[in-house]
Amino acid sequence: MVSLPKLHVAVLMGGWANERPVSLMSGEGVAAALESRGHRVTRIDMDREVALRLHETAPDVVFNALHGVPGEDGTVQGMMDLMGIPYTHSGLATSVIAIDKELTKQALVPHGVPMPGGRIVRSEALYEADPLARPYVLKPVNEGSSVGVAIVTAESNYGNPIRRDAVGPWQEFDQLLAEPYIRGRELTAAVLGDRALLVTELVPKSGFYDFDAKYTEGMTEHVCPARIPPEIEKLCLDYALKSHRLLGCRGTSRSDFRWDDERGEEGLFLLETNTQPGMTPLSLVPEQARHCGIDYAELVEIVIEEALVHFGKLAPSVGAGAG
Repeated sequence: MVSLPKLHVAVLMGGWANERPVSLMSGEGVAAALESRGHRVTRIDMDREVALRLHETAPDVVFNALHGVPGEDGTVQGMMDLMGIPYTHSGLATSVIAIDKELTKQALVPHGVPMPGGRIVRSEALYEADPLARPYVLKPVNEGSSVGVAIVTAESNYGNPIRRDAVGPWQEFDQLLAEPYIRGRELTAAVLGDRALLVTELVPKSGFYDFDAKYTEGMTEHVCPARIPPEIEKLCLDYALKSHRLLGCRGTSRSDFRWDDERGEEGLFLLETNTQPGMTPLSLVPEQARHCGIDYAELVEIVIEEALVHFGKLAPSVGAGAG
């Protein structure tokens, strides 16, 4: 069990990214859990005056429950570094790299972590010709939660080439990452502290595991632990932990995979490592932690404890539940 002193924790949530509703749910869950453990909590819905509000609040530590830009891309992390405020999850450099899918590939692939190929394309160029053979995937370079993902197939109604009036991420972003589509199964593995937890298979009731499937109750079945061969489970956990360490993640992270089960071990590819996974009732990290005997409030305290240790505000403890 974690044994923290009673703290004043500012829970930073909301913001103005596409993932604002998810962040608000994550933040409220974290705040309620901390209050149940006797901590003093200040909820901060981030706006442009966030630095002033943090200065006035003067918390012992910030629990960063923001998702997307600017809470997950290094911007808020740099601000808190300048202010000298301890905060949870990954730091500035890690956040900058991990939210950018192309930079993530440059950091991980040379060290043996398999990721899909592909390239950055101008959205305007999509109206002239396909960047890859169909089927392929288009996604923003630096968004999370499957925001703005499109799967372009020979049968899709986007046109060939893609029409300007077809609804898709090309209408929202100047550049996109084009990757080959990997058939098969959606897997994810969480890391807490320095321990890979479990592998979950995500089975959407329809379509693919997009934003709505992630955060709408009943739209996706979570098979936890995943019913997959032991060698695939081991690879997922190894790659998740390796990515967490190579990127320099702190607290918790979640690595998402596609597995072409017709190709065995050669069919497993890491898609991204999320440095600030959701903490909502439907989120995967709390679910995996629960299967490992770590309840939600203890999970939150483990993440805070690691932050305080990192910033030199607390001595490391033994047996905190994450090792």
